[in-house]
Amino acid sequence: MTDGEKTAAGRKYGDPRDIYAANAANELTEHYVYAALARLEKNAGNRAALEKLSMQEKTHYEFWKTLLKEKDAAAAERIAPRKATVAGAKLLRSVLGVTFLTKLLEEHEKEAPEKYEALRPVVPAELQDRFTKIIEDEHSHERTLIAQLKEARVSYIGFIVLGLADAIVEITGVHSGFLGVTGSTLIAGVAGVIVGFAAAISMGSAAYLQAKQEPDKSAIASAFATGISYFISVIFLALPYFLIRTMATAFTVSTSVGIVLIAAFTFYGAVVFERKFWREFGEAAGLMLITAVATFIWGAIIGAIFHISPTLF
Repeated sequence: MTDGEKTAAGRKYGDPRDIYAANAANELTEHYVYAALARLEKNAGNRAALEKLSMQEKTHYEFWKTLLKEKDAAAAERIAPRKATVAGAKLLRSVLGVTFLTKLLEEHEKEAPEKYEALRPVVPAELQDRFTKIIEDEHSHERTLIAQLKEARVSYIGFIVLGLADAIVEITGVHSGFLGVTGSTLIAGVAGVIVGFAAAISMGSAAYLQAKQEPDKSAIASAFATGISYFISVIFLALPYFLIRTMATAFTVSTSVGIVLIAAFTFYGAVVFERKFWREFGEAAGLMLITAVATFIWGAIIGAIFHISPTLF
């Protein structure tokens, strides 16, 4: 590479020292994250995959540190992992699981191969083979290792999502229908909790029967996952009706809570199963809003038949 090409590359990619330092810090942080996850993992297969990922990231860090040291030895020695990221990763792992966390990290790094490839002109010739290996790791090896992870909770995500999605649609429909027949937020909230309790038992029973046909799943665990996730959604959706005395405001807040819940479980599923978030979120939110409109109209019709004029504001 000529001096002119190096100068042009420098103008295009910025100060190499900053780029090398940023890449080194990222890779070192991920090395510590995967190492921490491996220490917390009880499954031997998962632990081995995470340890391999950790060592791979350490190798990448050492490469970028080598490049940085050639430019600024003092800066290379100052590279340190982001402790807050490591701590946050351990917390997320305990709440959302190792599969979700590793795939989220992978999603964050999805553009890394392209960004790294753009730096090839400024990488010394003697390091090109190591550089190519790093890009190959980012392209496929990390994805292969992450695909090896096995986690029980992932097997039951479908049942949890079923409970959440059905509760949000059904209970939002109940609350919307009550807009046409009562101005009491208390009555609407109590109705949602009562209907939701019965529906949670029904959904749990249906999940139990469904899981009995799938030998790799526990029917009891599937029933609990569906029923509990359903009833938790019910509580969140009903809570605004116990805290707010204006029916229209309570309904608006409850519906907003429903949309947030839909966004949360859709994002989780999109990361774990590598699906399109916006498409699935739009479908689920659209179904909820269509149900709300339809049941509001039906409630208004019932209210008119029985000469009920609720106060919504």
